[in-house]
Amino acid sequence: MKRLLNLLLGVLLLAAAACTSGSASDAWRDNAVIYELNVRQFTPAGTFAAAEERLPALRDLGVDIVWLMPVHPIGVEGRKGTLGSYYAIRDYRAINPEFGTMADFERFLDRAHKLGMRVILDYVANHTSPDHAWVTEMPAEWYVRDSTGVPVVQYDWTDIAKLNYATPAVREAMFDVLKFWTDKGVDGFRCDAAKEMPDDFWTDAFVRLRAVRPDLFLLAEAEGPQFHADGFDATYAWELHHLLNAIARGDKSAADLRAYLQADSERYPASAHRMMFTSNHDENSWAGTEFERMGDAAATMAALTYVLPQSMPLIYTGQEVGYDHRFEFFEKDPMPAWEPNEWTEFYTRLNAMRHANPALASGGKGGEMAYMGGALADIMAFTRILGDNKVVCFFNLSAEPQAVIPTVEVAGDFTDALTGEPRSIVAGEEFALAPWEYAILVKSAF
Repeated sequence: MKRLLNLLLGVLLLAAAACTSGSASDAWRDNAVIYELNVRQFTPAGTFAAAEERLPALRDLGVDIVWLMPVHPIGVEGRKGTLGSYYAIRDYRAINPEFGTMADFERFLDRAHKLGMRVILDYVANHTSPDHAWVTEMPAEWYVRDSTGVPVVQYDWTDIAKLNYATPAVREAMFDVLKFWTDKGVDGFRCDAAKEMPDDFWTDAFVRLRAVRPDLFLLAEAEGPQFHADGFDATYAWELHHLLNAIARGDKSAADLRAYLQADSERYPASAHRMMFTSNHDENSWAGTEFERMGDAAATMAALTYVLPQSMPLIYTGQEVGYDHRFEFFEKDPMPAWEPNEWTEFYTRLNAMRHANPALASGGKGGEMAYMGGALADIMAFTRILGDNKVVCFFNLSAEPQAVIPTVEVAGDFTDALTGEPRSIVAGEEFALAPWEYAILVKSAF
């Protein structure tokens, strides 16, 4: 009966959200930028206190949401490397002493809020570390176990024990974790390995949380429209990420990107936010930096994630200074002293562009994408127009020079979003693009 009541309440809340779409309480999501903060590597000290000192720099960069990778104590049993994986959690209600104390975390959270940023936590619901107290203190059915009674290990995650969501007490305990941190004042959660949990766990938990905190932001580390039905605001655009890598290698083209965007728009609800990225903690450590994977196209692909429909762009630790380094995942491997450079300016301008142009909003609020010049093999040329706000985009997605012949509909005087310089588009006059060159032109300066 409780499950049924929760589901009914969920339907009512979703209906209410649809009726109030675009309200002041949720409009901030539509042009938000996420920054994934790897506390261990973000500063030489690797603490909340040191990270707090850099929050004004993130605010100046134009960050709206600070996503903290897991902040909890890490298990010792089966630990990988010296310091272990953030995702092998030994205590969901405590702070990893490597990062400081609960008071340090609370000061970090308060400072971020005072600077106008929201903070979301990485929530690891699929598993604990093998030495979490629940493994021995709770009934055996709290974990998925093999034939010998040992908690199951998934994939190559040899430092974890998988929780059993067929056990109601596990669901309640994991909801209590969400409630604990929501009561602390965090603004939402990035839900790790979201596909590993039953859909109705998410639905039930989110209905209950949003009954007391309607503005929580919920990001699924998963791809699929069902997660939006579960109550998530945003999902990973993994398929797009791999496609951008393939285009940068020359294995795919702009035509493939157009086909992907069409299919994606048909699969997902208009209200969906799709987190788009050129790097994150998984890609950086295991697949390489954006410079390794994308080469000369790295900046081009990053800029593209800011202008595609439904995008909620992500910046990972170090990208704001162009740090070309694979972070060691299980060791202390911090960024060097943070000094603003051309990459800082690059992302600052992209973020300002996103905030200043409602045509680029996600969540079904921005302007529709309209292509120019037909199905050009290696060029993405399109407009995003909403009211009197016009954004015109030219992207050469190849290592060869290309050109577009603009039509009269896009002719006029604009401002280059990345340089701030005036630029004009003349109908019928060739708009030339060097290899991997792009131009994002807007109607108003910022």
